[in-house]
Order: sequence, then structure tokens, then C-alpha cells
Amino acid sequence: MYEEFQSHEIANVLYATGSDLLTAYGGHRNIDISRYICVNNNPRYYFQVNDEYVKNKLKLILFPFLHKGRWMRAMEPDSSSFKSAMHDINAPDLYIPLMAFVTYVLLAAFFLGINGKFSPESIGVQFSTGLMCWLMQVLLLEGTLHCLGGGGGGEIILVPLLDVVSYAGYTFVGAAVVMAVRVFPHPVRWGNLLFCGATLWESFCMGVLLVKIVKRMLVFEVPIFDKQMCSTNKRNYVLLFVAAAQFPLLFWLGNVH
Repeated sequence: MYEEFQSHEIANVLYATGSDLLTAYGGHRNIDISRYICVNNNPRYYFQVNDEYVKNKLKLILFPFLHKGRWMRAMEPDSSSFKSAMHDINAPDLYIPLMAFVTYVLLAAFFLGINGKFSPESIGVQFSTGLMCWLMQVLLLEGTLHCLGGGGGGEIILVPLLDVVSYAGYTFVGAAVVMAVRVFPHPVRWGNLLFCGATLWESFCMGVLLVKIVKRMLVFEVPIFDKQMCSTNKRNYVLLFVAAAQFPLLFWLGNVH
């Protein structure tokens, strides 16, 4: 009983210390730690999905340019909170990224197995590579939001971190498709051609998707974004960099050997 009480006390102290540090850093800024971590202070929000959402979201990720609907997220009626993924295809979720990540690792291990290169350590290597790429994608999106969404006032961007983690994780849908193409039986001489073709296509689709998502976050979810403060050329160059970064990232994920 005492140990449980002590653990709660330690957690409260750490939370209070973190709040003080953020307040000291932000000065006059209004910072809500829970809002920066997840929507509605509820991590389960990112797992409220159903079969219809998963099917439609996978189509959106793999063919974003065919999406005819709006890209804005839907709001709860008479509320300032966003609807969950079950009711909004544009909502972020962690279910698809996690399932795609596991699928990618298993397909990579299977590819190594059919080529006689599998070892127990190879799963750990692919797992670590995937996590590193996921982290790089998160840092890329966070950096883009801070670069374009600062508005010149030095404000802190309050897009929830798990939103960004979710969007970054959609990369593994494309990575899983690339690995599936490599695993699918085909003539040996076509191997590199199919790999390059699938990777280029998935990189293009992921670039389109992330550019659409970042533009939406800047306009509708970053309250301090000011189009006048951020020049069109700067915005276009940064978004182009985000799209271009998907090509080396997916080539790295798909280059399993």
C-alpha cells in the first residue's frame, strides 16, 4: 500500500516538475500538456476504429489523390473535440500504423527466410529499423509544423503528439505493400524493377497524403498559423521537402537484405 502511494506521489512530482519546466520555457504561453500528448486526454481515442473505417482509410492512404471528400476533420456536435475514427475518415488512429508496422516486420522476415538469410536477430534488426524510420518521420512532421506554423510569435504548436505519431505511422502501409511485392513470386530478372516501381509509387502516394494532412493541420488545427507570416514559396518548398523525403525513407525500409 505504501509503495503504491509512493509511486503515485512520484508520478505527481514528475508531472508537476514537467509542467513547471514547460511554463518556464513558455513564459506567457498557455500550455496544456495533456492536449499536446493526445486528443481529449484519452489515448484510447486512437483505437476507436471499425471495419468500415479501416477499409476506407487504407484506400485513402494507398490512393490519396482519388479522395473526393473533404480533408478537414469532423467535430463533435456542440463540442470543440474531434470525432473519433469510427465517424471520421480523416481522424488519426494508431490501429492501422501498428498493424502495418507488424505486417512490415513479418514480411521482411519472411523475405529473408525465402532467400535463406533469416536469423532470429534479423527480426530485431528490422524492428529497430522500422522504429528508427518512424521516429524520423515524426521528427520531420513536427519540424514542418514548427517551421511553418510558428506564425512569428514563438508560440508552441499544440497539435497532439499522438496525432503526428499516427500520421507518421501510415508510412508502414506503403512499406508493407513494397515488401509484399518483393515476397510475391516473380521472375528473378524482374525483382529490382518491381521493387523500384512499387517503392516509387508508394513514396509518391505517401508524399501526397502527408502534404494534404500537413496543409490541413496548418490551416485548421494550428491556431497561430498565419498565411501572411509564412510566405507561399517557403510553404511550398517545405512541403515539397516532406514529399521528397518519402522516397529515401521507403527505399530504406524496403531494402531488406
